[in-house]
Amino acid sequence: MSIQWFPGHMAKARRQVTEKLKLVDIVFELVDARIPVSSRNPMIEEIIGQKPRLILINKADMADPVKTKEWIQYFADQGLPAVAINSDKGTGLQQIQKESMKILKDKWDRMKSRGIRPRAMRAMIVGIPNVGKSTLINRLAKKNIAQTGNRPGVTKAQQWIKAGKEMELLDTPGILWPKFEDQQVGYKLALTGAIKDTILNLQDIALYALRFLETYYPERLKERYQMDVIHEDAAELFNHIGKKRGCLMAGGEVDYDKTADLIVRDIRNTQFGPITFDLEALDDVEN
Repeated sequence: MSIQWFPGHMAKARRQVTEKLKLVDIVFELVDARIPVSSRNPMIEEIIGQKPRLILINKADMADPVKTKEWIQYFADQGLPAVAINSDKGTGLQQIQKESMKILKDKWDRMKSRGIRPRAMRAMIVGIPNVGKSTLINRLAKKNIAQTGNRPGVTKAQQWIKAGKEMELLDTPGILWPKFEDQQVGYKLALTGAIKDTILNLQDIALYALRFLETYYPERLKERYQMDVIHEDAAELFNHIGKKRGCLMAGGEVDYDKTADLIVRDIRNTQFGPITFDLEALDDVEN
């Protein structure tokens, strides 16, 4: 299955981000802790250029904490400071201001040396759809200003938002890229909710999830769906899960669509515990 999704407003958003970049001091690149590389838009490097940047690894509670620490080190090795946060619960947010000031220290020192009074730091938040940008802004601003929603494509325009006296934030719509060179990336984005379910074949996405769990978290998969062995045949696997969880049609046949929806929702609701799906790059580093 080939997964692509690039609505027209995203192309417009890219142009707007490029135009507004000169107005900000730093860029906060928000990524999903479950897929820290797959949720990075490769166009961001080209768009941001040399602008100071802090990577915010959001939804850290949903990812394997050991792997998240490895990802922070991975980014640090590339000269990209990163912090793990949970914008829903507000954990780790105090690190954002602290790390930003470290990154911008030379700029502030130059301004002071020229007699320029310190002002609020101006930051732009960028990231793919449904990664939690608006939720983060509302947390930092301590009020519900940015529109939020548990679906991609909620933010359609840019807006400046004050986050206390020390920070001004520029929210931007989530931007995906026109073509996923690696279809594994498309599957991971779909599985974690970055792409609208209505354009997806959820059976394919669910089967991808099951095979991933079979490889990396087999005991969690067996426990969740009460299976002694993990069937190699996809139909048998769906039949087992569908029967166990009551995803049946009239006559007792397993409803594969309902079963697929259940599996995807179980992943998104962390019913298998915290999971990191991006592991290949870490494996390459370790090897």
